[in-house]
Amino acid sequence: MRVRIPNIEIKTIYQNTIMNWMKGLIKKKDFHDLYCAMEDGDVQKMKEILNGQLFHTISFYDSAENFYHGFLTGILSQSENYLVKSNRESGNGRSDIMVKSPSLRGRSFILELKVSDSMDHLKEDAEKALQQIYDKNYMEELLTEGYRKVDCYGVSFFRKDCEVRFGTGQIPCFAIL
Repeated sequence: MRVRIPNIEIKTIYQNTIMNWMKGLIKKKDFHDLYCAMEDGDVQKMKEILNGQLFHTISFYDSAENFYHGFLTGILSQSENYLVKSNRESGNGRSDIMVKSPSLRGRSFILELKVSDSMDHLKEDAEKALQQIYDKNYMEELLTEGYRKVDCYGVSFFRKDCEVRFGTGQIPCFAIL
């Protein structure tokens, strides 16, 4: 037996109700600590926060990269101090997540995500994600815009676990006039 929504008005009511419910759930969690960890380059704290969220919110069957991409983009979008862009072309490819302050004097971050096929590959895949940022020059757009400090994070996921690696894309001192 299939359930069918009878008309657009009912569909809109369902959509609005579900969206408001989800917004309420998301707003209950303050991710300020995650941003502080990103600003400090504290990968251990980032990993703890993300693993806690993975444990409480997902099924271990949710293991596609675009699921983790949406998960992390949703969490990072909670900040009023940063703009979050997804799948932006930059350099020689497309970075997964770009996070930037509205001010060029502020911070900016590139996050590249990988899905591991086992727990044993989490660290290696986080390193590969970080290396991909450098190999494909994903920092180019942010540096061209005028950001002087770009922090880079490689993040790998396996079911309800993640691993995080940190790198920097800071402009060399001689390039700053």
